Formats: sequence, structure tokens, C-alpha cells
Amino acid sequence: MNVNLAERAHNHNWNLDPIVRSLLDTDFYKLLMLQFIWKNFPRVHVTSETTNRTVSVRLADHVPLSALREQMEYVRRLRFRKSELIWLAGNTFYGTRTIFEPAFLDWLEHDFRLSDYELTEQDGQIVLRFSGVWTEVTMWEIYGLALLSEMKTRAALSQLSELELDVLYARAKTRLWDKIEKLRQVPQVRISEFGTRRRHSFLWQEYVVTAMRAGIGESLSGTSNTYLAYKHDLEAMGTNAHELPMVMAALSNSDKELHQSQYQVLELWQKSYGGELLILLPDTFGTTQFLQGAPDWVADWTGQRCDSKDPFVAGDEYIAWLMSRGRDARRKRFIASDGLDVDEILSLQSYFEGRIRFSAGWGTLLTNDFRGCHPRGEHDLEPISLVCKIVAVEGRPAVKLSDNAHKATGPADEIARYRRVFQSVAVEGAAVVV
Repeated sequence: MNVNLAERAHNHNWNLDPIVRSLLDTDFYKLLMLQFIWKNFPRVHVTSETTNRTVSVRLADHVPLSALREQMEYVRRLRFRKSELIWLAGNTFYGTRTIFEPAFLDWLEHDFRLSDYELTEQDGQIVLRFSGVWTEVTMWEIYGLALLSEMKTRAALSQLSELELDVLYARAKTRLWDKIEKLRQVPQVRISEFGTRRRHSFLWQEYVVTAMRAGIGESLSGTSNTYLAYKHDLEAMGTNAHELPMVMAALSNSDKELHQSQYQVLELWQKSYGGELLILLPDTFGTTQFLQGAPDWVADWTGQRCDSKDPFVAGDEYIAWLMSRGRDARRKRFIASDGLDVDEILSLQSYFEGRIRFSAGWGTLLTNDFRGCHPRGEHDLEPISLVCKIVAVEGRPAVKLSDNAHKATGPADEIARYRRVFQSVAVEGAAVVV
């Protein structure tokens, strides 16, 4: 990919470089989840909201609301292209060619719309709030986060001269190459690029993905960005996220239903998908309690993704649980995806090699690692922790407990109730960086 990133950044043109340029410019799991929601919960109403967990960075001081609204409206006008729908219908994903139903693709073409939104400023932070039918709200998550992240980037880039931009990207490319060189020494490692939501920019993410493919070859399993997978003939990677059990839990009418909801959502999921798409994400209400209470059939799923617990601890716990259920862990997959960088990825690979099929979902510190690259020594291009979570379902509050109390979301009284029902202890894990 031969793009002059410094020149492009210096001469940004919204028509040439909209931040989100296709509805496929999202994580692949959002499309899988959208089909699941369309099939099982077509009339459920939800509300989601963005949060900047890096409160020291006042986004509203850097990003004009009018410019953000312009980008939001551009995204709302986008529609799935014929060529994109043909690719979704005919491509093989995780070894399966019929992963998306014809009726769903027809709905995407003719009826899919994004919900309306509220754009406000609160205490120096920009808050995006989306309310409506779940099928119209869910896709905003990645679009909204990518917009906020890149608008922060563009605000910082606008302060630099073209020479300074050259220096910035030269340093960032050197840092990326240093990471690639380390990975080349361990060809058995498997990495999926997971960096869409907090990327530096679309163009930089595309540069990173193409550089990774050239640099580490088959060690790059693919990308979670569906548009980049489509454009560059890569595997589209991703399964499911916390949003599903959060909504299922909020719809429960008793404590017993609440506790069982974390397994009921898996029963529904496996009616739609199989094989490598049967990846557990057990930390929504606490991994340990999830595994302890899981029905035996859950152990037949293909693997587990760890998103908030120390991955060394979580992997050992999963392996021990599989052994207690009479399953061979060496045939299962363990995916770490929480704030990883190259050294931890390689340490995890070494630790789990021969015990379980380890792979890494590498996100922000792959597609937005400009730490120490600023030509003036400033920090305004360093990544921040932006999230977009479900906050209400049919008027009821939604809760996520997580394995790291720093990542818990929801009203304090509901968090306390969920901890009681799930017997999930609040553990203060590592500080959330990205």
C-alpha cells in the first residue's frame, strides 16, 4: 500500500477521506450479532452510550461537535453496496459459506437503518447516545468509537507541519517494524488485528494490516475489520461480545432468570452458528462463577476469549476447567484480547504452547501506538480508552460486571444486585489503559 500518510493528513479532504467510508467498516462480530439480533430480538428497544474512561483527556476541547455531527450524518446516509452484499453471501467465513442467511442480506439491502442519536457535551467529554430498536442501535458502537478516535487524531495532526507529520509517521512505522521483527522470530504465533474501534485513523489501520501481512505472513490470521477483509482478501475475524448477555440479563424477570441468562444466550447463539464461532466470552458477569455453574455442553464449545482478566490466570483457569469436564484443552482455542502489546503476546504464546491453541486479538496498541512518536514530545496522539456500552433495555438498566472492577458499568445498586445474584466478587484488576 503506497500512501503518503503525512501528505494525506496535511491535506485532509472530507470527500476523499471520510472517517467511516463503508458500512462494512466495522468489526465482523457486529454483523454476526446483528443477524442474531434480527432473528431473535427484532423488536427489543435499547439505549447505548459512549464513555471516555481516560477522563484526563477532555475530548470536547479538541473535537468540534458540528464536525462530528457532519460525520455522523454521513454514516447515517451510507448503505450496503451490492458488491459488499455479494461478498457477504458468497465468501467463506470460518470454513462456512452460508453464514449469512439470504433473508438477512435482503433486509440489510432494503430495510437496515441506523437509529437517531443524541450528541452532547458533559464535563468536557463528548457523549454519543443511541436509542431505538436494537437492530438500529447495535451497529453504532464501532462507527461512533471510530469517529471519536479519528477526530481526536485529526485535531492533533492539524497542529503539525508537513515535516513534523513526516517525522511522526516515520517514528510510528519504525515502532511497527520493531514489533513485526519480534513476531517474525516466533512464526507459530497467531494474531488477529482487532484495532478498529480505537484506531489512529482508517488509513493508518489499513497501512498496519498490509504491513503485518507482508511482515509476518501466515502468523496474521486476519482482521476484525470487515471492510479491510473485503478489500484485501483477508479472513474476517470475530464472534460475539458482552452486549448479548447484557441485554439478555436485563430482560430477565427474576434473580433465577438473571443467573441463567448467561447460558441461555449461548443456547440461542449455537442455533445460528457453530465451529470456530462457538467462542465463549465468560467475563460479562465474572469468569469464575460462569465456569463453575456452566452446563456440561458449554465445554463442547470451541474456545474462550479473555477480555478483562489476567490472561495467564484466565488461560490456566480455562484449561483446568476443561480437564475437570473431561475435555482435551489442546483441541480448544484461547484468545487473549485485552490491551495487548507484542511482548505480552509472545510471553503468552510461550506460556500456553502445547497446552491450548493460543491466539491474540491485538487492538489499540497495534493500530494506535503513537506513544513517544510526537515530534514535539506532546501526548495528544496517544490512545485513550473509549467504549460504547448498552445502558438500558426496554427501560431497564443494563449491567456489566467484568473480571476487572474498573470495567464495570451500570448503576451502583444494580451492580450490587448482579454481584449478589452471580456471586461475583469485585476484583480491582489492572488500570485500564486502552
